Amino acid sequence: MARQLDEQLAARYPVGQRLRILDVGMGHGAQLLRLARAGHTVTGLEADPELLKTAREALAGEPAGIRERVRLIEGDGRDTGVHFLPGSFDVVLCHGVLMYVPEPDGLLAGLARMLAPGGLLSLVVRNAEALAMRPGLAGDWPGALAAFESDAYADRYGAPVRADRLGALTSTLAGIAAPLHAWYGVRVFTDGLPHDAGLPAADELERLLAAEERAARTDPYRRVAALLHLCGVRG
Repeated sequence: MARQLDEQLAARYPVGQRLRILDVGMGHGAQLLRLARAGHTVTGLEADPELLKTAREALAGEPAGIRERVRLIEGDGRDTGVHFLPGSFDVVLCHGVLMYVPEPDGLLAGLARMLAPGGLLSLVVRNAEALAMRPGLAGDWPGALAAFESDAYADRYGAPVRADRLGALTSTLAGIAAPLHAWYGVRVFTDGLPHDAGLPAADELERLLAAEERAARTDPYRRVAALLHLCGVRG
């Protein structure tokens, strides 16, 4: 996913340009810190106080030059208008958040308003058209059959959440003046691995990432990925 995002940034902005980036629902701040290390000015918005605390602790361990490029705010992604002026950012990230929002259209419209003209909106969502893959590959046939009929599923903690469809999100992005520019699959081959599985050896990991990266942009593989990475561009 990071490689996909970097590909889009490199295609849109000159090398070395410091971008204004908003990371909505930043979680532990891994993506935020990676982008700050790359020289960008990054603002993180997170509603969970514990996740925000973890991100602050991680940021405290960074050099001063990186810390000064980062701003962390406690807040809900649906309230971006409370914290920022329209057009304040070149890039807005919203990764792994939409599945927890019952009605995401208002959130997406607010995120699009935060973008300067030509800005990039990066979304990572659960793929509703592939919900049957995980239970099916695990031999859970009742679960697979049920997944064909629903956009709802349970996250790793058992909480009920929802998935999105590529066609519906494409229409939504067009309607908020940030039409879809590119999309990728995420976790095509590795979705069924245990969450606590360790990393393979370096050479094996590189082959794994190469296979995932190839599948991420190749039909029909990307269409059955666990997650979708959508990139819209503000008109």
